[in-house]
Amino acid sequence: MNLTQEQRDQVVAEAGKFATNLHLSGDQKEKLQNAFTDARSKVGDYLKDHPNITKADIAKQVAGHRDQIRQRVVNFLTPDQMKMWDAEIAKAKEFLGQNLAS
Repeated sequence: MNLTQEQRDQVVAEAGKFATNLHLSGDQKEKLQNAFTDARSKVGDYLKDHPNITKADIAKQVAGHRDQIRQRVVNFLTPDQMKMWDAEIAKAKEFLGQNLAS
């Protein structure tokens, strides 16, 4: 799926937050942005194929791919950055869980 300009802007913003928090190099930031773009595109394709899916079901799909996502970033993050990544992901899971419970 091709991303809209708004979706690309969201990806850039999210990658920028992670880049700042994890102190990424330019190369790492680019790789992370590519990973986020790819993931966002896959979510878009899934939504297109499943137009009536709920937010809870989307969260389950993303959770089901969490190990693949982590493996992709472990290839270019340092061990210290991975600790920070895991902490950021834990915060996101908690935040998403609260939203889905509402």
